[in-house]
Amino acid sequence: MNDPILPADPGTWVRGITIRQPWATCLLAGKTVENRPVHWPWRGWLLLHAGQRTERAPQRDPLVATTIRGRTLHTGVVLGIARLTDCHQDPSGTPACSPWAQAGTWHLVLTDVHELPLPVPFARGQLGAWKPPQALVDQVRLQLPQLSPESTS
Repeated sequence: MNDPILPADPGTWVRGITIRQPWATCLLAGKTVENRPVHWPWRGWLLLHAGQRTERAPQRDPLVATTIRGRTLHTGVVLGIARLTDCHQDPSGTPACSPWAQAGTWHLVLTDVHELPLPVPFARGQLGAWKPPQALVDQVRLQLPQLSPESTS
């Protein structure tokens, strides 16, 4: 897809984030906070990439178990896209901003989540923000044609 309105480098308006399962699927099903050890200055669209590993212990947590019930925990694929609108830590002694927020971590606040009808295979993610290749962005946009740099504001 060669769309003249898109920048040549998709990394200027979209990034990727790799998330282990079951957390990646939880984001598609209503989890609005992703916990990370460091602050993220990036704001804008994030491809939600399910990493190769699945953590089993969190699946016994009632909140997680209820959220993922009936869903497939795909790995090594882009599952969707979301808008990163904030990154903060909860002040000490205050209630958590979300039932998903872990104390002492940075909370990536995600909104406008769109699940892809068909997960897109991609095996090269990483836990920090990464710039997706144009071919990957093109595959995502085939399923979500409304996604564009103009939809970032």
